[in-house]
Amino acid sequence: MGKGFYISKAVVVTCVVVAISAVATIIALSVVYSQEKSKNEATAPSTISPNTATPSTQPPATTPSTPKEPWQCYRLPDSLAPISYNVTLWPRLEPNADDLYIFSGNSKVVFKCVKETDLILIHSNKLNLTTFKEHHATLTGLDGATAPTVKKTWLEAPTQYLVVQLNSPLQAGSIYELFTDFVGELADDLGGFYRSEYIEDGVKKVVATTQMQPTDARKAFPCFDEPAMKAVFHMTLIHPQETVALSNSMNYDPVNITMHGLNLTQTRFEPTEIMSTYLLAFVVCEFTYIASKPEADVLVRIWARRKAIEEGQGDYALEKTGPILAFFEKYYNSSYPLKKSDQIALPDFSAGAMENWGLITYRETALLYNPGVSSNGDKEWVATVISHELAHMWFGNLVTTRWWNDLWLNEGFATYVSYLGANKAEPTWNMKDLIVLNEIFGVMAVDALASSHPLSSKEEDILKPEHISELFDSITYSKGAAVLRMLSEFITESVFSKGLHTYLEEFKYNNTVYTDLWKHLQMAVDKAGISLPSPVEVIMNRWILQMGFPVVTIDTKTGSITQKHFLLDPDSVVDRPSPFNYEWYVPITWIKTGVEKEQYWLVAKEATNKNMTLGVDEWLVANIDMRGFYRVNYDSDNWERLLTQLGSKHTDIPVINRAQIIDDAFNLARAKMVNTTLALRTTKFLHEEVEYMPWQTARRNLDYFYLMFDRSEVYGPMQAYIKKQVTPLFDYFKDLTVNWTKIPEKHTDQYNQVNAISLACSTGVEGCKNLTTGWFKEWMENEANNTISPNLKSTVYCSAIAAGGEEEWDFAWSMYKNATIASEADKLMYALSCTKQPWLLNRYLKYCLDPKKIRKQDATFTIVYIASNPIGQPLAWDFIRSNWNHIFNDYGGGSFSFGRLIDGVTKRFSTEFEYKQLLQFKEDNAGNFGSGTASLEQALERTKANMNWVAMNEKQVFEWFTKEASSPV
Repeated sequence: MGKGFYISKAVVVTCVVVAISAVATIIALSVVYSQEKSKNEATAPSTISPNTATPSTQPPATTPSTPKEPWQCYRLPDSLAPISYNVTLWPRLEPNADDLYIFSGNSKVVFKCVKETDLILIHSNKLNLTTFKEHHATLTGLDGATAPTVKKTWLEAPTQYLVVQLNSPLQAGSIYELFTDFVGELADDLGGFYRSEYIEDGVKKVVATTQMQPTDARKAFPCFDEPAMKAVFHMTLIHPQETVALSNSMNYDPVNITMHGLNLTQTRFEPTEIMSTYLLAFVVCEFTYIASKPEADVLVRIWARRKAIEEGQGDYALEKTGPILAFFEKYYNSSYPLKKSDQIALPDFSAGAMENWGLITYRETALLYNPGVSSNGDKEWVATVISHELAHMWFGNLVTTRWWNDLWLNEGFATYVSYLGANKAEPTWNMKDLIVLNEIFGVMAVDALASSHPLSSKEEDILKPEHISELFDSITYSKGAAVLRMLSEFITESVFSKGLHTYLEEFKYNNTVYTDLWKHLQMAVDKAGISLPSPVEVIMNRWILQMGFPVVTIDTKTGSITQKHFLLDPDSVVDRPSPFNYEWYVPITWIKTGVEKEQYWLVAKEATNKNMTLGVDEWLVANIDMRGFYRVNYDSDNWERLLTQLGSKHTDIPVINRAQIIDDAFNLARAKMVNTTLALRTTKFLHEEVEYMPWQTARRNLDYFYLMFDRSEVYGPMQAYIKKQVTPLFDYFKDLTVNWTKIPEKHTDQYNQVNAISLACSTGVEGCKNLTTGWFKEWMENEANNTISPNLKSTVYCSAIAAGGEEEWDFAWSMYKNATIASEADKLMYALSCTKQPWLLNRYLKYCLDPKKIRKQDATFTIVYIASNPIGQPLAWDFIRSNWNHIFNDYGGGSFSFGRLIDGVTKRFSTEFEYKQLLQFKEDNAGNFGSGTASLEQALERTKANMNWVAMNEKQVFEWFTKEASSPV
């Protein structure tokens, strides 16, 4: 049990009395759970007759296109405002007689009536509210108010409400309390109040934990489950005595109780700060923890499985949390608002992490790090995810956006500043540069589709839970980060942080819309005397209220500059109207023959800047370090000069811009703005390049060629060309690491060593395959002694399993099942998809539907991994089509990963036949895609574009690779 606060004996006695009363009620409630479970799933609404526990059927509820009744609307009315909740929950960590895990509890919510109403709507989903009292709910007036009597109650399933109709109205300005008691299933669905399982010392352990964002607090207890409905939460958890209970705030001393022969513990928690329901968290587990030093201003604790803590897997997170917290306190100029920061690693968790205020929940891979087993990438992931979640403690938690349509502001901001926090924690990693590679290049490919969407939507367009879930995509996170980084660059980071400070001060413990941030940033800009072409709001609204981004074309002979909406498929139809006619305020920075020039604002479709004209032998690169969210095209003469510079002295061009030139050229080629062979020529200098960012960018862009051509005659010459380019890199790292016996010192060199080996092995560079299969064979011969460098494990495992057969696959599967370190299990999970044996891939796909073999949190990733294998792709596509109903219903249509699943399995589609299959899939499962709906439309658009691109480019690409593969370096 963790450190608690001293409370008096009288308070302890009071707690025991409350607990015994609650336990008596809760035990009684659990008895009826199995019967009540089926009733809650019946068509709603149903009315509870005053003196019976049996619902009497009402006419079937249908939610019309235009709601006729308040309970048919997906948004809460503005008539009631919660003040506080007092919630008691008792999760069962063992199944009942019906083999169900359940939880039971009761809740009192105190609310103010803002507008007179005879109706209470409060969210409740998959809860079976019991009827030992006259109704589902009991209403009491407070502070002298008289509560109306209840007319009837029912559960409105489509909109997820408990509806309480009253015989007379609540009075505006009066305070009331609504009491409910309920039973729910502690399911393994990774949402709401759910269970996670793991094996320790051969014994199955069960964890009761939560994931409320965005709309699942209502699965734990009835609540006003919207982000603007902030309140104070008083939590009480009843749990087995061998377990510990955690929540957002510090616990009081726990009290042991005995009731109905059960030895239990009751843990109460201090009231939370005023906060949104989606940030509520509570966990019951047998975990242990490590903590910060007693003199620390904030208590930091890292919680995980006992063995993980004993093995030191939480040490790195504890070491870095303090410095990152301190960085954000300075960055925001605002003290951390809570007494403690608990961070807990869960065996089953759908997202990477969740920023619950004071109790951040993580996947094990996002919090735990073992230096002997985990890779450099694992370490970076831990640092950036911790930084992302801690950034939310202020931006998102202290100040919360009013509605989910502005989710981009919350998540985009945290994504951007997570790189600043991680840079503070690990200053030698150059994290401020890696945001370009990790976030910006990738999301540009999505935002260049006609089926993209603006960062900010209208509130009325985001109503249903599945609409909200769809927003958790790369546009929200990565483009949000990119445009905020751009804003910070052109007003300066110092001014940006000062604007954040006043924003947080004015709106702390409250809700905002994005224009509130623009207002405070404008105040900071004005105070600093920074000159902008228009106010911050005018500039930034063009980046958030219309989808997409511009391509800026610069003619270095005339100084002419133009902008237009960049589309990967220029023939696609953009049917989403833009309030700004797809024009942007574009901050243009540039280098002329190695010298950085002043910033220039392009504020119209066309302009002229004579400073951008070039003399003889000069070259120009625009968008320094990718500070702006746009692509750049040039006149043909400047392209030739850039290619010449890359081929002669590439280091004169900054490393990020070397990567940018590659990424822009390949994407401009896909958009038919430059020739595909020009894009391919940007990779010719790579035989001299040793930096990670250009190599990784080239690799990603060439991956598209693999997707399109690995089943055609292009594949052979393409492999030969890449082999020629990567051989010097392979030899470079062989020398740098003294024949692979040392780890490169530089962070990005460690990444690029992986590129060198994986590309060398996949293209047949001499000695590579023997190297990786030899390391793997040594491990198979002595499984207790894995000497493979953690950084190289993924590529070594994949290479060896691809070269091997059943024996290698079965060995890796055994190691995966026995792995006690989550990051090691993830590497093996990926590598198992690399086999060339179709029957093994089919077996692996079937495992994805068995949570005892592949955890539900990992099923989507595994299927996508298999689909990335050219042999596995048609198998994975057949698999999800034949099992879609099961996957959708059993794994949750609201899961954030459904978009990733559809996207991953269809990336390779480039034929008319595949396009028709995708259309048929859409028709066969109409309305049954949940959070994957937008991804399906994007897949159709992408497939059409791929078909056109292949038809146009296959011949010239084949000829180019054939010629270059045989030419001297």
